[in-house]
Amino acid sequence: MPRYARYIGDNGLTHTGIIQHGSVQDLPGDPDILALLQGPEDVRRDVLVRAGKQQRRPIADATFAVPVQPRAMRDFLVFEAHIAGMKKNEPGDGTVPPQWYEAPAFLFMNPWSVVPAGADIPMPPFTQKLDFELEVAMIVKDTVRDVPLEEASQHIAGFCLFNDWSARDIQGNEMRVGLGPNKGKDFANTLGPWITTPEELEQFREGDRYALEMSVAINGEVVGTDNLRNMSWSFEEMLVHASRDAWVGAGDVLATGTASQGALSERWARAGGELIIPPLQVGDVVTMTVEGLGSISNRIVETTSPGYRVPPARRTYGPDRL
Repeated sequence: MPRYARYIGDNGLTHTGIIQHGSVQDLPGDPDILALLQGPEDVRRDVLVRAGKQQRRPIADATFAVPVQPRAMRDFLVFEAHIAGMKKNEPGDGTVPPQWYEAPAFLFMNPWSVVPAGADIPMPPFTQKLDFELEVAMIVKDTVRDVPLEEASQHIAGFCLFNDWSARDIQGNEMRVGLGPNKGKDFANTLGPWITTPEELEQFREGDRYALEMSVAINGEVVGTDNLRNMSWSFEEMLVHASRDAWVGAGDVLATGTASQGALSERWARAGGELIIPPLQVGDVVTMTVEGLGSISNRIVETTSPGYRVPPARRTYGPDRL
């Protein structure tokens, strides 16, 4: 099975293609990727046989679009070492909360913020601590609910790289309220560069995990590495948990959360809060690579938002009653 991509053609329109032999090869009729993966194997095989006869281009020359437009995105926390690292500076000693081990926790993210590999990322207003998160995203193939573990694998369309961009200073203030991050995270999420099907990754399988080397670099210098096998829950288990008493839609994203060393914030926490690697600045290029899945790169550019603010809260419950 190939890797499926959406890319911008010479006519400025978005097309569907497959990644083969170092090039993007056009799929006739530009079929919807999810519909193709959901359909009969003989139809898919017929489409693939005719791939590349109309248009092909080297991967390096392609402008990719987001491979799928999710209606919902869940971002998990499945890398124990990352959680332990973050708990080094809260203050803390790196002890992972016992509640973390009970189930794979996740938060919901803004599906309208998804951008493709290669897109510019405007610096968010009001932040001095822009950061990234090295992750892998599972794309759900079918709309499902209450999926048992033994059936979960058949509902996985494939995998992409995922970068959960984060304004850490804004996020830190928000989380003191008790609801989790919001404006510190909802401005951009990179998803791409294409969807790699599970069949393509069988050579890397170790039990219910994939042994894929992961890395993230700033301006060409590697600043973090991990391996996807270090997930504390499998992708199938993530889907089981997400779908318990809830609908998960076709095309939805279930992301792993940050790999160990996959964010500057973890490096800062392990150093006692010292910014041993500076926060991202305008002009920086962040590149993430995962074995078998490809690479995504994005450049930080000047702020484009006017940065409107709302006024502070109007007190309705006076200090004398607190």
